[in-house]
Amino acid sequence: MKIAVVGTGYVGLVTGVSLSEIGHTVTCIDIDLEKVEKMQKGISPIYEPGLSEMMSKNIEESRLYFTTNHTEGFNNAQVIYIAVGTPENKDGSANLNFVKQVALDIATNIEKDTIVVTKSTVPVGTNTIIKEILHKNLRNDVKVSVVSNPEFLKEGSAIYDSFNGDRIVIGTESKEAGDTLEEINRPFGVPVFRTDVKSAEMIKYASNAFLATKISFINEISNICDRLNANVEDVAKGMGLDKRIGDQFLQAGIGYGGSCFPKDTKALIQIAGNVHYDFELLKGVVNVNKKQQGLIIDKLLERMPDIKGKKISVLGLAFKPNTDDMREAASIVVTNRLIEEGAEVTAYDPIAVKNAKHILSSEITYSDNIKEAVEGSDATLILTEWNDIKSIDLSLFSTMNYPLVIDGRNCFALDEMRKHKVEYHSVGRPVVSEELSGVLN
Repeated sequence: MKIAVVGTGYVGLVTGVSLSEIGHTVTCIDIDLEKVEKMQKGISPIYEPGLSEMMSKNIEESRLYFTTNHTEGFNNAQVIYIAVGTPENKDGSANLNFVKQVALDIATNIEKDTIVVTKSTVPVGTNTIIKEILHKNLRNDVKVSVVSNPEFLKEGSAIYDSFNGDRIVIGTESKEAGDTLEEINRPFGVPVFRTDVKSAEMIKYASNAFLATKISFINEISNICDRLNANVEDVAKGMGLDKRIGDQFLQAGIGYGGSCFPKDTKALIQIAGNVHYDFELLKGVVNVNKKQQGLIIDKLLERMPDIKGKKISVLGLAFKPNTDDMREAASIVVTNRLIEEGAEVTAYDPIAVKNAKHILSSEITYSDNIKEAVEGSDATLILTEWNDIKSIDLSLFSTMNYPLVIDGRNCFALDEMRKHKVEYHSVGRPVVSEELSGVLN
């Protein structure tokens, strides 16, 4: 089938590449000429494991194309996916300007019957707005159907998720359009759930809000464990053995970030407010996460109240491993506070440094390797659980001025840390080497 995808961010690019991989002819459209020219050469604008290789393969096999021209991209397309961004407005609601513009571009360019698929995360009722824009602005006598097909990809494993997802949600009032979408996705071998449009739109927000709630819940439990000298990992494991609860998203840490959870939770609060419902639970989830991102600084200042002039190593900058995404990353909150307190910050991340330099303070020094970042530091903070951070030789911490390690992602086993002369603080677990503690100057 011939498909067009408008937007080449995480969602649009992964969607387009994955659809080409299962045999469809896909043209991805983006208004950024420089970005398009790079993608035409098989260069991915984002870091996502396996994406560049799959891009190059399908470009070479003439199933994947990139263009800035809507007329060219829509030419003979049977299905057009909308996958542009829905950035956050000041009030937390989703900004639909890009989505509305794409709907207008589709209406003024298509010359044959078309199915329009909304892949962007949009508030309930948006597909109705898209349908109205299409029908109001169509220049040709064509039939257009609108389908809600939300994405459930995780950054860092998006390609894997495309082929190993739990479900594909299709929301539409047209049986014919729904059948077509189901047929398009059949090669993925992922179960399909069909429903009405508004329910499909809500499934996306409700799913992300629930996962964010699990994260904030276990982080609250971890903060209680800290005060009781209990181990949150054992608590989470014991909880997760209950099939009604499950063990996923019960890893305590310093909160969630990225492009989805922060934006979608606030958007759902706004959606609820629009129908005069106060979503108190979700407001609490957002507030807990905001507080949790600063936890690692609280732990540092409790041990070292004056960090002015101290060298503080920060390991990991991206909001999660296997991505270069810095949106809503805990490193933003942490490094800003460190700089405010007068610390000399040295940071390391294997992938996200280029993006970090556009967002974080210019006063930060970046290291090419973990050893260089850690040596001679007065404290080391771990913010992202990259594999190369989790697998470091723990004896490296002995090269610090004082071996104070504060781990916001619980990267290391307590038993292993006890074998080294390190003062180790993590999230919701007992402190290692407490006998070394006492206020550090």
